[in-house]
Amino acid sequence: MSLRPIMRTFLSLSLSSLLLGALPAQAFTPTEDDSIAAVRASQAVIGKSVSDWRFIDQSGKEVRMSDLRGKPLVVSFMYTGCFQVCPTTTQFLKRAVQSAKDSLGSDSFRVVSIGFNQPFDTPEALTEFATKQGIKHVNWQFLAPRQADVKALLAEFGVSVKATTAGFDHVIQATVVDRDGVIYRQVYGDAFDLPMFMDPIKQLLSGQAEKAISVENIWLKVKLYCTVYDPRSGKYKFNYSIFVELFAGITFLGALLWYLIHGLRSRREPKPVKDDST
Repeated sequence: MSLRPIMRTFLSLSLSSLLLGALPAQAFTPTEDDSIAAVRASQAVIGKSVSDWRFIDQSGKEVRMSDLRGKPLVVSFMYTGCFQVCPTTTQFLKRAVQSAKDSLGSDSFRVVSIGFNQPFDTPEALTEFATKQGIKHVNWQFLAPRQADVKALLAEFGVSVKATTAGFDHVIQATVVDRDGVIYRQVYGDAFDLPMFMDPIKQLLSGQAEKAISVENIWLKVKLYCTVYDPRSGKYKFNYSIFVELFAGITFLGALLWYLIHGLRSRREPKPVKDDST
């Protein structure tokens, strides 16, 4: 994948607000080389399987990464001591998730936010953060990894993090993982066009529906095909006109088929023989 489109995404806003958070003047200021390295690290993990990491959720229950397989998964990294970028990013992701669930179904994919500032991002701190952000989705969990796993966990998802006097500078990204635990797509920034988030999830759901023939999967394919993005409203909607076009096309093809079959039968029927004896 070319780095140019992604770099335009990173560099269209200030690096301090998009790539590595809002920093004070004396803190580390990323250069273009830092940005390119961060993007390359992030893109390099696409297509790789995620290990079976262990976490503790808000309720104190252990969750393994393998428990989250079977559906597309969106993974974001944050830390609860962040008072500006992480809340803003979470709020934008919340709206994107809600729009996706409204269009694709509330149970169609899962979301996890992982607190990487250990041991401070405790289940209690994550619960407080989720409550402040108004996150109430059943399929959205806030998870605390083991402190010893944090560095390798971040590297596996391609997330670049640097400690500063103000906290942490980190790449803002949402990672889309397929049902088998393979990283499928990276979505960057604290704001993005909804199709950048929705399209990879739709693609993964469409691929799942093709693996097994059932009434549920057939309906899922129809719903995915008919759910289109409306740039005027900035939302996805179910396009009923596609059904009208399909019905018109099927009706036309049916009429054409009837005409051809009727014509062939007419040619094959023997003509009546005239009786000259009368």
